[in-house]
Amino acid sequence: MVDPKEEFVQVRKRDLERLTTEVMQLRDFLPKILNGEILENFQRLDVVETSLEKKEQEVEQMRMDCEHFKARLEIAQADSIKEKKEKLALRQQLNELKQQLLQQAEYCTEMGAATCTLLWSVSSSEEVVKSILGGDKALKFFNITGQTMESFVKSLDGNIKQELDSDENQFVFALAGIITNVAAIACGREFLVNSSRVLLDTIMQLLEDLKPGQCTKLKVLMLMTLYNISINLKGLKYISESPGFIPLLSWLLEDPDAEVCLHVLRLIQSVVLETEVFSKLASQFRDSMLLQHIITISKSQNFNLRTLAQELLEDFKVLEFEV
Repeated sequence: MVDPKEEFVQVRKRDLERLTTEVMQLRDFLPKILNGEILENFQRLDVVETSLEKKEQEVEQMRMDCEHFKARLEIAQADSIKEKKEKLALRQQLNELKQQLLQQAEYCTEMGAATCTLLWSVSSSEEVVKSILGGDKALKFFNITGQTMESFVKSLDGNIKQELDSDENQFVFALAGIITNVAAIACGREFLVNSSRVLLDTIMQLLEDLKPGQCTKLKVLMLMTLYNISINLKGLKYISESPGFIPLLSWLLEDPDAEVCLHVLRLIQSVVLETEVFSKLASQFRDSMLLQHIITISKSQNFNLRTLAQELLEDFKVLEFEV
């Protein structure tokens, strides 16, 4: 039964159904629309979109930078290829120049060997030696000679015992031979002793550097030079006062070459026959192996070595030097 106090409104059924539908839709969607998480997600979405735009700008900048570096790389690669071609051309030129220099060096060595060999042969003349020493280039020549001989000895292979017949060897031997001939003449000895002592020091050092059996021809020439120098009293005093002179002689007597030993004995004899010089070296003779080497050589099968060693032992007895 209807309460008479209640008020009623007439609504068409169709409108009521529409209203009912809308109310139900609002009940379903309103909580979702008003959900805070959705609002927060929208805010995050805005942030992400902003960040995405920024990243896209950065990517575009990086792309432009990449294009720029790529262009620079292409230029650098082109420059590198160009430089490689230039270096290859320069290397080819360098090889050509080295070959030319080698040919020139061989020619100069060959010419030097021929010239010095010729000068060696004529330097046995006193007039030629005086002519050589009379020029203002003599000292320079002897200095260069010493340097050349020193370089040659340093370049030798320590295992090489045989002397190779090369222009370089002949060049050095000829230089040594010229010095030997100069020292064989009185004015030459005087010049070397007074003005070219560096050369004499170099010769003694080279004799020490060369191993037994090595480059015997050069050794013989240098020993002949020292013997010729020893004829000059001032020269004998100079070389005999050189540090290591007696040990050097003892070392050289161990050489297997008979000619080397023979010239060492001649140099020792030159020292012994000059009593003033020998008296200063007597104690070194006793303390070194030199005397023992001489005694051993005095029993050698080689006639020349045996004879000279025996003469030395007789000289010691005359000087009352205990053997």
